[in-house]
Amino acid sequence: MAQKTAPDSTRRSERSRRAIYDAALALVGEVGYGKMTIEAIAARAGVGKQTIYRWWPSKSAVLLDAFLDLAEQANAQLSEEAGLAEPATDIPDTGDLEADLKYVLRATVDEMTDPKFDAPARALAAEGVVNQELGTEFVERLLEPQLQHYVKRLRRSQDRGEIAAHVDPRIALELWTGPLAQRWMQRTGPLTHAYADTLVEYALYGIAPR
Repeated sequence: MAQKTAPDSTRRSERSRRAIYDAALALVGEVGYGKMTIEAIAARAGVGKQTIYRWWPSKSAVLLDAFLDLAEQANAQLSEEAGLAEPATDIPDTGDLEADLKYVLRATVDEMTDPKFDAPARALAAEGVVNQELGTEFVERLLEPQLQHYVKRLRRSQDRGEIAAHVDPRIALELWTGPLAQRWMQRTGPLTHAYADTLVEYALYGIAPR
């Protein structure tokens, strides 16, 4: 008699986790964060509600993990398209700081204007304002690691004498990331590559006549 293969619980759990991520991301785009519920996520994913609560304490925790996973997949895809063997973890260093910053900021604009990123990112950013625990986790797990890539790139330029020695890279990067985030969050104007390029130019060269 042929032996039956035992069910692979790890594979089954990963399928369920993936279905839950997909369900949360789809629902937040369709009905908004306020109307999204654990029950709706479970129904959409085809899992029991208790399965979700076994892994996450709340819908915000589900959405944060789903969004982090989405960002990781996007980075892997971009790296593959660029011909890299491993996902890129640092900002390119071609020796041209202006070009490198424009490249990354343009990619950020593309992500911000992509509907599949926009809806969950807005939900997490808004909820993080009133939910301090979520806001802190959002910054620690997503925003700050991304900003540290800028810090490392700016420090390399600083070591080469391309940036003044007294400049604090962590503050300097806010000259372009801050305005970009504000325009995205408050919808005060279009997010375009031209806008991203202008932010980089103003940050690097200032607005006073030279």
